[in-house]
Amino acid sequence: MTPEYVINLVQNALFMLIVVSAPIMGVALLVGLLVSVLQAATQINEMTLTFIPKLLAMFVVLVVAGPWMINTLMDYTIRLFTSIPNAVG
Repeated sequence: MTPEYVINLVQNALFMLIVVSAPIMGVALLVGLLVSVLQAATQINEMTLTFIPKLLAMFVVLVVAGPWMINTLMDYTIRLFTSIPNAVG
């Protein structure tokens, strides 16, 4: 196992992390921004007001995009496990 191979594995793992978490983080960012604009417009300064909409939006994203996330992670894991003989040999 060469250092280049290990760096490639780490790069692929980080890329997979970004790809799988991007929908959840994007929706949380968008909902947080919308609630912040609403709070600024109405001058309601309640910190807990952003929690429930973000939680609900992230739950919806998990329900909708969950199968895709699981399939993506399963494909990555299968590719990782099948490449073990090439890494050792």
